[in-house]
Amino acid sequence: MAEEKYNLQPDSFEPLAQDQEQELDSEKIAAPSLTFSQDAWRRLKKNKGALISLFIVLIMVIVSFGSTPFINHSELVKSNPEYANLPAKIPGVNINGLNGKMKVSGVWTDVYKENGIKDNVHFMLGTDYLGHSLAQRIIYGTKISLTVAIVATLFDLLIGVTYGIVSGWKGGRTDNVMQRIIEIISSIPNLIIVVLMLIIFKPGMTSIILALAISAWTTMARMIRAETLSLKTEEYVLAARTLGESTTKIAWKHLVPNVSSIIIIQTMYTIPTAIFFEAFLSFIGIGISAPQTSLGVLLNDGQKNFQFLPYQMWYPAIVLVILMIAFNLLGDGLRDAFDPRTRR
Repeated sequence: MAEEKYNLQPDSFEPLAQDQEQELDSEKIAAPSLTFSQDAWRRLKKNKGALISLFIVLIMVIVSFGSTPFINHSELVKSNPEYANLPAKIPGVNINGLNGKMKVSGVWTDVYKENGIKDNVHFMLGTDYLGHSLAQRIIYGTKISLTVAIVATLFDLLIGVTYGIVSGWKGGRTDNVMQRIIEIISSIPNLIIVVLMLIIFKPGMTSIILALAISAWTTMARMIRAETLSLKTEEYVLAARTLGESTTKIAWKHLVPNVSSIIIIQTMYTIPTAIFFEAFLSFIGIGISAPQTSLGVLLNDGQKNFQFLPYQMWYPAIVLVILMIAFNLLGDGLRDAFDPRTRR
């Protein structure tokens, strides 16, 4: 009887084996193996707002920097009184405000015909009070604003990342002293630093870039320092130190790659801040000044005639707003893409 009770045939194991195999198949991970950058790009593409902002930023950078050979800088300085204060005129467009017509005493008037302008002469966004093409000035001004922001951001990366890694890696008294220096610099308003730069240098790109280079890196340094403090206790860093690798090699091989997401995200927030800072200084007259141009200079010129010629201020303001929104949305998208806590 005992033999009959425990005498199990091999065929009786087949259903059990099939059930276990099906259960294991259901637990298999169907997602493909992706690197960190590939996974970040995959999640960034899901964020439609950030993706559209990326394309807008790329288009503005390409247009502003790529159109330099086609824009004669002397034409942006030379005045043309016969073309002064002309409204926008786009060939083939018959919409008031975009067809050369403008309200004069409440009546839509063809300003081009009133001033005897030839039919083949048109300005896509109109002209300013000196007869300069507003479209060309906006493109060139966007290039200047982006140049100031990019150069200032490079200083932010060079000083902030290096300072943060050294402060977090050394720790102790060195870290304490370096953080007190950051607090002192952060307590000085940027406007005061700009005024001090104006005493030494003339108003322009140099003074703005130096002012941003002196004060704008502190946020980056604090974030990199906090991340370095947590990374330096990781096992792979301790193993590298045990193997005798130099501090510089550990920083470039282990620390910088692991803080790259913070660097990229903070950079996307630094650029619009620098653009707005330059526009604000140029608008109040202590930044870039004529005959040079930037978005802030265009806003300053446009607000003088805003009551009668509002388009001279609206167009550069729209470009500035689009730039600010695009960079901020892109920064939010990159933060969500690189943050491991948001993975799904």
